[in-house]
Amino acid sequence: MTHASEPRADARSVVDELVHPGAALVDGSDGTRLAGADLAAGIAGHAERLAGLPVGMLFALTAQDVPGVLRYLGALAAGRPVLLLDPALDRTALEGLVARFRPAAVTGADGPTPHGYQAADGLGWVRTAADGVAPHPDLAVLLTTSGSTGNPKLVRLSGTAVLANARSIALALALGPSEVAPTTLPLHYSYGLSVLNSHLVVGATVLVEGTGVLARTFWQAVDEHRATSFAGVPYHYEMLRRIGFAPGDHPALRTLTQAGGRLRGTLVRDFADRMEAVGGRMTVMYGQTEATARMAVLPPDRLADKLGTAGQAIPGGAFAIRPLDDGAADPEGVGEVVYTGPNVMMGYAECEEDLARGDELGGVLATGDLGRLDDEGFLTITGRLKRIGKVFGTRVSLDDLEDLLRGHGVAAAVPGDDRIVVWLEGADGESCREAGRTLAERLRVHASGFDVRTLPALPLLASGKVDYRALEASV
Repeated sequence: MTHASEPRADARSVVDELVHPGAALVDGSDGTRLAGADLAAGIAGHAERLAGLPVGMLFALTAQDVPGVLRYLGALAAGRPVLLLDPALDRTALEGLVARFRPAAVTGADGPTPHGYQAADGLGWVRTAADGVAPHPDLAVLLTTSGSTGNPKLVRLSGTAVLANARSIALALALGPSEVAPTTLPLHYSYGLSVLNSHLVVGATVLVEGTGVLARTFWQAVDEHRATSFAGVPYHYEMLRRIGFAPGDHPALRTLTQAGGRLRGTLVRDFADRMEAVGGRMTVMYGQTEATARMAVLPPDRLADKLGTAGQAIPGGAFAIRPLDDGAADPEGVGEVVYTGPNVMMGYAECEEDLARGDELGGVLATGDLGRLDDEGFLTITGRLKRIGKVFGTRVSLDDLEDLLRGHGVAAAVPGDDRIVVWLEGADGESCREAGRTLAERLRVHASGFDVRTLPALPLLASGKVDYRALEASV
């Protein structure tokens, strides 16, 4: 235990390198622009407010607004490892995390304080005890692994990993200071945070807009501030297709990027054609929170011949395929995807003591995904080893979802394309609909994120376990 809060010696350098002198934030709600000395002063002001806190990490309930961005950057400047969280996180889940990690403060929190915390103006909940575990000096950012279900582990990211990934993405996407990127995704989601980081690092402008991509005000801000790019998960593109998105209506928009799950090939081709017609481009990517964000990019000029792949490793990264444990050689070269690069996490954290641990992976990440590489290094993802799925870009534990449905009968969940497919044994139509509503309410997403089906009996392996691969094959 330690009783003093000492900033990292290199804390200021992390922000100095991440926030280019030419970078700017624009508030989409009122057009206020922060750049240069004003942006630096805003970051420094938040850093100063954090300096007197007890030892430990910071929890930040982070909305898509300028104060949320400044608080994140201020935490980095103060040498305070920061966990970015959904501001709508269920209070029970939040208190569970607080009990496990004993943060120095929970910014943005209100209401009755948990045991051991008191309210403080401008800081939310502050821990009353001065003693705590000093986080490792390399630790900079933490993100959750499993959305809002279960007891998520935290991904421990170093400042080096955050910077490396921001620079690699900027290089892979050819980003420069003329870019204007709107915040289409939550900042507590690794893809959304990487959009922010990769634009700040090249001196570009980030349009901080929190009204949502289906809101008229969002597109008004995009046009008013001449946003040049749009980053989305598969759900966004499904919605944009339904509302008849036409890139020609937004003359400055020249780049679409997609990650957060596999987008149907027909939609990738559709949006690529729409952008090409107006001189723009569509870029598909693949990533994981454990690699800070993105690991692979499919260049627009290779969409035609490499459609369906996740692309090639970002600059500084590399992929390899590890044979499966059963020892059987796969004729198509399918195995577990292993990524190596400077953006790989330090490891997981499940309690306060884990925050003091150093780098446990050495830049090598076993992704838990199944895939194969072609002779040009293009990666095709064919399935998952891990019991993880995505709903509109948010990762969820499939085991946790099954547990949530115990009252509805025997359930099995498998990942689909940016949604979860759930089978209920012997259920009728109304039971399936009710199960979908239960999951939607628990995760606070639209019910269309869950495809609940019925079948007489779940397929089983010889061991008596559910045959998930058979279910995945029928999706």
